[in-house]
Amino acid sequence: MMQKRFVSIWFRQLLVDWQLIRRPELAEVPFVFAAPDHGRLMITAVSPLAFSFGIEVGMRAADAKAICPGLDVLDDKPGRARNLLKGLGEWCVRYSPIVAIDEFGMNGLLLDISGCAHLWGGERQYLKEIVSRLKSKGYTARLAIADTPGAAWAVSHYGKLTPLIPSGGQVDALLALEPDALRLEAFTLAKLRKLGFHQIKNFIGMPRSILRRRFGEDFLLRLAQAIGTETEVIVPLQVPVPFSERLACLEPIKTKVGIEIAITKMLENLCKRMQTEGKGLRAGMLTGYRIDGKMVQVSIGTSAATHSISHLFKLFQLKIDQIRPGLGIELFVLDASKVDEVQIAQEEMWTSTPGLDDQSVIRLLDRVAGKVGPQAIQRYLPATRFWPERSVFRAASITEKPLSGWRVDKPRPTELLKNPAPIEVMALIPDHPPKFFIYNGVRHLVTKADGPERIEREWWLDQGEHRDYYQVEDEQGSRYWLFRSGHYGGDEKYQWFIHGFFA
Repeated sequence: MMQKRFVSIWFRQLLVDWQLIRRPELAEVPFVFAAPDHGRLMITAVSPLAFSFGIEVGMRAADAKAICPGLDVLDDKPGRARNLLKGLGEWCVRYSPIVAIDEFGMNGLLLDISGCAHLWGGERQYLKEIVSRLKSKGYTARLAIADTPGAAWAVSHYGKLTPLIPSGGQVDALLALEPDALRLEAFTLAKLRKLGFHQIKNFIGMPRSILRRRFGEDFLLRLAQAIGTETEVIVPLQVPVPFSERLACLEPIKTKVGIEIAITKMLENLCKRMQTEGKGLRAGMLTGYRIDGKMVQVSIGTSAATHSISHLFKLFQLKIDQIRPGLGIELFVLDASKVDEVQIAQEEMWTSTPGLDDQSVIRLLDRVAGKVGPQAIQRYLPATRFWPERSVFRAASITEKPLSGWRVDKPRPTELLKNPAPIEVMALIPDHPPKFFIYNGVRHLVTKADGPERIEREWWLDQGEHRDYYQVEDEQGSRYWLFRSGHYGGDEKYQWFIHGFFA
């Protein structure tokens, strides 16, 4: 089983960095963020220059202004920090599929990087890459890697030696740290200091019963999560899909050939995994993370589950022209967002008409859908209904089987209008077919006709008249399906409609 590894990213001055990115001129001005709290304006973030005047988080803005008359006080809107962390977390998905907001303090991120660091040449290079990229964007961050989220958080916030804790070394890394590193509540920390516990090593070896009686269950839970005896679950911003492949590039990819090679390598690994589990891709998403921080995405879909590398590659190949690599793509992620069981069709020796069970037909439909869009391909199956509009339904997939056979005792048009269209008709005798009709402004002279075929309305669904259908042929040889709604009689006016076209 793969050893779990976690990264904690602590943004030491998140709001300040964000403001300096937007307004670089504030670097020479002491400023703070403040928010109302019980009728008072309390400071929530302090710039480095303001901090040098002795201003700290939690101080009243009025007192801060007295200390530094030139202080610029900015409004801190509710939820701003979370929104910033959410955006940074979505950017960090390039480094790990599991990224969560650090809910304790709302000033950092937690990443599950199990199996990811080797893509960047190891954990040390992995940390350097993230730090340098964040710094280039204007954010000051401290990072640490450990076997548990709690230990990574503790070292990133309070560690002084190394940010890279070896596997199994989290207990030793915690010993010299102060109790604040365990993410404890303020009243618990006050108790610990009152008793002289200024480092974790002062109490980590004490009996659990004594610690529980003194400090409660939450204290023991935080300690256990940090050392790894209790599992800590982090809630990711984006739920990772079970079948996913990532490919980090040594050099940014800018060419079509390079993108094709990346897709091929990821498909080889992904399809091997799916084949092992008897699964096949139904929907896939290729995401490219560019070095300028932007993402490019293309998606494909299949009519039936498949793990054929060549077929899936051809579908992605149709979309490569839509990818704009810009200055280059540094990371590719291929997600199988929807998978199904692969149905292995039983081969028959003497038959030669497999129809939609023929894999070549399904693959052709997939390629056509990739070029013109899946909405252009529709499959219909017969329904056990007499009313023409309800006699067919759209199939959910290419493999869906009909519940009944097609009705062949009566001729039906090859193209059925979704809604019957009204037409103008002249008939010599009321119950006879029309001599001519006008549809879309064009007059059609009827030379041949057959009918009527009466179709009664499904009274348990709706109310209305029956229909008398006629097959007619005009002077051009085109054939149509017309109907009259209801009977002729009295002074009432009855309407004719066109409902379909024969081949």
